[in-house]
Amino acid sequence: MIAAISNVFGHEGKIVGLENKVINIELPSNNLKLQLTKVIRDYKYDDFIKLEENERGITIHILDEILFPSGSAELNKGSLTVMKHIASVIKALPNDIRIEGHTDNVPISKPNYPSNWHLSVARALNTAYYLINNENLPSDKVSIVGYSEYKPIASNETEEGRSMNRRVDIVIVNK
Repeated sequence: MIAAISNVFGHEGKIVGLENKVINIELPSNNLKLQLTKVIRDYKYDDFIKLEENERGITIHILDEILFPSGSAELNKGSLTVMKHIASVIKALPNDIRIEGHTDNVPISKPNYPSNWHLSVARALNTAYYLINNENLPSDKVSIVGYSEYKPIASNETEEGRSMNRRVDIVIVNK
């Protein structure tokens, strides 16, 4: 809110404090994208992890096949290595981290996950808990959300599209 008001008074990208001090807003840098790209390439995650930058910040799309067994929210053992490498880059950032769970549009009905809403929230929650408890992400900077099938990045008409929609997104939020 302060940044928006500061923009009105000609201090775009800066916050003007009560004593008229100018404080720059911290945003994810190109260096951050380079670090994340290096992790993705070095560990050959190109088929499973995609980066996107927009007004929200930098989003790390992690497809479910690398993180979870089908229809489950329990992290695969192999996914722990992926999480460790991503956490090594993002845990020291001052930015908030938002973990978003997504599913495809195929209905699910299991005792633990009676709907895609339940599954998407459980995946986001388990990912956040792992990053906080095992990789020391500051818990006060982490939030979770489950979107179910309602924020697809590909068509749900094909298996390939559905597999892209089954994902967890780690959003490094612009400050």
